[in-house]
Amino acid sequence: MAQTFDLSHAPFDRLSPAEAEVVRAAADIGYFRPGETILPRGAAPDSFFIVLKGCVEEREGAEVVSLRGPGDCFDSRALVQGGGSNAYLAREETLCHLLPREVTLRIINQNPRFAAFFYLDISRKLDAVAAEADEARFAPMMHARVRELNLRSAQFIDAACSIEEAARKMSEIDAQALFVREADRIGIVTKTDLADAAILRRAPLETPVASVAQYKIVSVGADDFVSMALLQMTKHNKRRVAVTENGVFVGILEDVALLSFLAGNSQLVAARIDRAAGVPDLAIAAAEIGGQTRMLRRQGVKIEVVSEIVSDLNRRLFAKLFRLVAPESIAENGCLIVMGSEGRGEQTVRTDQDNGLILSGPVPDEDLAAFRDAFTGALERFGFPPCPGDVMVRNPQWSKTADDYRADFRRWLTLRDENAHMNIAIFYDAEAVAGDPDLLRQTKLELIEAMSGERLHLAHFARAADAFPSPIGLFNNLITSEGDALDLKKGGIFPIVHGVRSLAIEHRLLETGTAARIERLAAAGALTTEFARELTQALRYLMTLRLDGQLAEARSGSLVRPAELTIMERDLLRDALQIVKRFRETIRRHFNLHMF
Repeated sequence: MAQTFDLSHAPFDRLSPAEAEVVRAAADIGYFRPGETILPRGAAPDSFFIVLKGCVEEREGAEVVSLRGPGDCFDSRALVQGGGSNAYLAREETLCHLLPREVTLRIINQNPRFAAFFYLDISRKLDAVAAEADEARFAPMMHARVRELNLRSAQFIDAACSIEEAARKMSEIDAQALFVREADRIGIVTKTDLADAAILRRAPLETPVASVAQYKIVSVGADDFVSMALLQMTKHNKRRVAVTENGVFVGILEDVALLSFLAGNSQLVAARIDRAAGVPDLAIAAAEIGGQTRMLRRQGVKIEVVSEIVSDLNRRLFAKLFRLVAPESIAENGCLIVMGSEGRGEQTVRTDQDNGLILSGPVPDEDLAAFRDAFTGALERFGFPPCPGDVMVRNPQWSKTADDYRADFRRWLTLRDENAHMNIAIFYDAEAVAGDPDLLRQTKLELIEAMSGERLHLAHFARAADAFPSPIGLFNNLITSEGDALDLKKGGIFPIVHGVRSLAIEHRLLETGTAARIERLAAAGALTTEFARELTQALRYLMTLRLDGQLAEARSGSLVRPAELTIMERDLLRDALQIVKRFRETIRRHFNLHMF
């Protein structure tokens, strides 16, 4: 029996306690000399191999395609299918745990989560891991205690008081419900109960509140799990439940508070933005947006949903600010746009401003100058740093008439330099958030038409997808470029975003989100359905790793340290970067980038 067998890493962390004991009892250790063939090509393995010490080469013919080190496993595909297409050789003295084939197959048949590691392709494996991560994050939330939530304090009224007095008290303390004390029993009355009595039943306002109170109170204990409160609300179709402690009513838990705890309070922030009467009110709402990313991610919300929620809140904020500070001449003749990751709806952590203004025609200079300063200045006070490239409303280059933008398009296409290509990319990712959206649509269509018909322009533009070296090496090893860290944006996220952007322009697509563009490209036959799925999942996984690193270190960079990842996370990172590598090659071939 191999006492040192580590069950903390995937896929063995998915085993039940009984299955784990079976594995510990069955596992053995094998020794392999340097150069020794561990598993020949096409052979049916007798065991599933887990590297304990040393290094194993995976070979496709004579070519080494990957290296397996301590904690890595092989060959799951050969084990299930009865033979694999690659061979495995010891690169140096190597020790492996050997888990007998019959034991492995038996657990595969009885444990679907364990089996997923062996059967799923890369994209579905990413799906499975993401779902498990969501479950792992969400479960602790459901097992939090009711007392941890935002409870309304228990407020009482005497049963002899009138429904008018009850309504007045609710308004004074901003409450939706009151406990009704009548001798030795306690009831509860809500605003809805009072409204039904006064309006539907036409009860006199002097009617005692006891006559409309409910005495079968649905309650939970302060130390009950949040899941119990959710169950009680669902079971009894209630929007609120009473909270007790030591048999005494101490508060009320409302559905809004429960939903805010489970899914963030983005709806409350959105409502605050909509209600803002001036820029100071809007500043309060803006401060609350920053906390949404951390809250949503902590609660297990997927990266694409986090991006959508945060982008929606930011766009609401910008639109409201536009309505508050734009002079009439600009409000009636302008279109406020956001660009970059904000335009694509892929913003999570607040970075710098990327916004602009399109005007249908000239407006008074003093109006435009006042708006530029007011809008950009307010965003800076809200915590949005200035854009290092000056892509902001304050910059006249990004706040002018549609005709002026069209003139820029012609100049950008003529120059073909890095700045021109960056400007094209920025504008193509633009999304309208306030004013007349047709101004953006029409100007963007003209840019697309000018670009899509010029193959050479597109090729020059697409070259940027290959601007940064791939962080995946010849042997499937991760290459760090900044100390022990790897830049996820340069090495993975940007090549996908820009490569997809180039194909999207070629196909005259108006979608701004990268995932939406990939879906449309697959529908048009530019990408296979399966590869489009893999590309989308790779992008989401890389964005998730990036965001989790940013939240952990309270920074806005894109560096990840492979040594700090779990073995499964490193494996998935390699898989995701291999997909990026394949996509880079697709872009090179498609646009003939080898000619440059």
